[in-house]
Amino acid sequence: MSALWIAHVTVTDEAAYGEYAKRATVAIADHGGVFLARGGAYEQLEGPDRPRNVVARFASLQAAHECYYSEAYQEALGFAKGASQRELSIVEEIA
Repeated sequence: MSALWIAHVTVTDEAAYGEYAKRATVAIADHGGVFLARGGAYEQLEGPDRPRNVVARFASLQAAHECYYSEAYQEALGFAKGASQRELSIVEEIA
């Protein structure tokens, strides 16, 4: 069953976060991830407002998990830490 990687982000350092995004894009693609939404228009209905929202689809929950813990993604994540406030979840899709 496929899985969605859902991130809600407030960027506080554009340059560092840009480097994260560049590197994370490669890591996500290397694990079969495909972006469905990435920073487009949104409407906040509940919870904290995070103006950058990202959704990527992976073939499975395991593939999404392996991407997050991969060396390449963890290296990219180093650029996001201190440059953003984030929430990230992996959610299994229903058939």
